[in-house]
Formats: sequence, C-alpha cells, structure tokens
Amino acid sequence: MTRKHLVFALGLFYPNGEHVTSWRLPDARPERFLDFDYYRDLARTAERGRFAAIFLADELYVWDRFESGVESTVNERLEPFTLLGGLSQATEHIGLVATVSTTYNEPYHVARRLATLDHMSHGRAGWNLVTSASDEEAWNFGRDANLDHAVRYRRGGEFVEVVDRLLDSWDEGAVVADKASGRYADPAKVRPIHHHGEFFDVRGPLNISRSPQRRPALFQAGASEDGKNLAAATADAVFTLGSGTLDAAQDLYRDYKERVAVAGRDPESLAVMPMLAPVIGSTEAEARERADLILELTPDQVALDLLSHRLQTDLSGRDPDEIFTFDFLDEGTVQQSQSAYKAIQRLVEGRSLTLRQVYQAVAGRGFVVGTPEKIADRIEERFNGKAADGFILMAPSLPSGLADLVDHVVPLLTQRGIYPPEYAGATLRENLAGR
Repeated sequence: MTRKHLVFALGLFYPNGEHVTSWRLPDARPERFLDFDYYRDLARTAERGRFAAIFLADELYVWDRFESGVESTVNERLEPFTLLGGLSQATEHIGLVATVSTTYNEPYHVARRLATLDHMSHGRAGWNLVTSASDEEAWNFGRDANLDHAVRYRRGGEFVEVVDRLLDSWDEGAVVADKASGRYADPAKVRPIHHHGEFFDVRGPLNISRSPQRRPALFQAGASEDGKNLAAATADAVFTLGSGTLDAAQDLYRDYKERVAVAGRDPESLAVMPMLAPVIGSTEAEARERADLILELTPDQVALDLLSHRLQTDLSGRDPDEIFTFDFLDEGTVQQSQSAYKAIQRLVEGRSLTLRQVYQAVAGRGFVVGTPEKIADRIEERFNGKAADGFILMAPSLPSGLADLVDHVVPLLTQRGIYPPEYAGATLRENLAGR
C-alpha cells in the first residue's frame, strides 16, 4: 500500500538541540537537562504535533578526548530505557525509541527491556540499533579499541536475529492464568530458542510474555554498505543525514527501497526518514539571524576538536583559517564513522574551504533556514518527490525549535493533505506506516 502521509519523529541527542553549543542560546534551559519534566514537556509537545515517535540517540562515554569536550559541550544524557519508561506513563500516543549498542549489550537484556517498555506503553516501544563508533566506548567495556567496522555489523545482524527470536519465544495466548486449575502458562507455547552463532549463545526463552507489537519497531542509521544492507534486511525505519540536493536524496531513497526488495521484503515496510534541522523565523532574515547565532556560539577550538574527533586525526593545533585538505588525513584510519568521513569528502570536493568553514558546514548540515512556508515547501517536495517517507526532527535548538515546527509548520502540512490529522492507530508500528 502506498504511503498517504509523511511521519515525524523527534530526535534527541544533545538535550539542548542538535548543535553542540546550543545550550548557550538565550532560550536554552541547561538547568533542566536532568529533569524528567523537561523531557515530558518535549514529548507532549511532539505528541501535540502527532509525531510518531520520540527517538533518543545515545552514546556510552563522555567526550573527553580533548579538554573542550568536557568544558564546552553537554555530555549528560539520561539512560534511554529508564527515561522512556517514565514517558510511557506521561504520554498516550507517541512512540518511544531507545538507542541500543549491539556491541556493548547482550540480546537477552535488550529483548527484556523492549518487551517491558512495549507492555508498559501498550505497544509504543521501538529501538534504534547502533554498532558504536568510538574507541571511547570500547575503553568503558574492557577493550583497547572498538571492533572493526565489518565485525560490528556482523554482530549487529546476529543481535537482531536473537532479539527477534526471544521476543517470539512466547506464543499468543501462552499465559492462561486459570486460577481454578492452577495453570498459569501453557508449556507448549513457551519455547527455548537454542541460538548458537558467531557472537552469541542464548538458550531462552525470554522471561516476559509476548508484547503488544510482538516485534517493537526497529530504527537504524548506518550509511555504509554494511549499514544499508542491515537496515534493508531488518529495519522498519532508517535515519539518514538528510542534506544534499533533491536528486541525491531521491537516489539514496531509491537505493534503500531496492535493497529492501532484494532482501525479500516489501519496500514500503522501510520508512526512509532523513534528518530535518529547521531554523524557523517569521521572515527569512529572522531565520537567518537565528541560524548564524547558533553557529557563532561554537568557539574555534571546539570546532577544531570536533573535526578531529569525526576524522580521527588531530587537527586541534591548526589555524582555523587554514585551508582544509585531505592530505591531513589517512582514510584507512577512519573506522569511527565512514558516513561522516564521506559526507565531508562530498562537502569539500572542488572547493577551497578553511577548517572553520568545514566545521560550520558540517555543524549546519541539514539546516533548513526560513519561514514556516519555506520549511513546509521543502518537506512537501521531498515527500512527494520520493526522497523521504518522513523526517526525524533534530531541532538545532530546544525547546523552541520543536514548538516552532509543531505550531507553524505542522498545520500547513495538514492543510496540504500530506500529514495525518490524527494518530492512525494505537501502536508505533501503525503510526510509522503513514496510512
């Protein structure tokens, strides 16, 4: 069935918004970043805008490779499943998606957490699979370095398989709870999975019965060949960077859909959801002023350190006005995030940019700057042009960026008939389908 409506999810990585130093903006509330009510308010605003999900990005370390990482950026993040468990009781419709590292977790733990969240929310749970990209995470789990890229994705694929089998280890109707006979569960409907693979040996069954969705929705964000193939074979939604021309976005969209078909699945079963980072103003000039302020709040040293981190090459001592060249780098060392490396390659190709300009372009990637009408036009173009099934809002500032979209852009999209006037169903899967 063809998708009728686009879908939104609210993405949260930095609690202040998707810019490393937006905590310095006048309307930012850093004193509330560990306050449950702050996230409850964000989730309820997104729910007012009929967002399909709130999507908690996550990493398992403090970014302290450079001093500025602790001094100038927000490293505090509440644990996703704990936070989403609370939000499940403070919301009614919005899906609840937790990021899970398949490199630094075990499938049994994750399947149990997902089933619990799905029961608690009555079918609104989801998870975002990441394989973990940084050595800092490895150092917190007894390793000297992160696993090789290909190994991480093989482990991720097997991880999904084990979680799925555990979630399916109780049949529908397995719980009888017959007080008269004393029979709580039907043993014929509860099965060990007896999984023996390259990375995991898991007997099962799970110690919690089948949840409302049976298989909570799975998100992924990998842009490498390994990542794309894993998403095509297993995911319900894929998160892409979202920058670039319409033609490039259409090519990527088509690529994902073709891979899904090759994997033997219905192409419509995967929602392609680029990042959307709107900076909205009542006029173009006001929007541009807001965007410039966001980028100007990052000191040069922080910018150089962030580029160093992304490219696994120490650029921190260089002059920010020096012209960037790939002679600085060794592509063979870039295991951390191949997609980030390739994005910078595309950015600088054929251009002469300073290190500061490269950082600002990377930091502002995906920024769509303008009036509500301009933002709505861009969204409509991408949706109708088969470049996106929906978007993950990574607002450069919070809470204002979310409220601006909900209050000023969502009504326009609803009037144009491409955004749902109400929630389609009770579960995250139903609301992701765009019916």
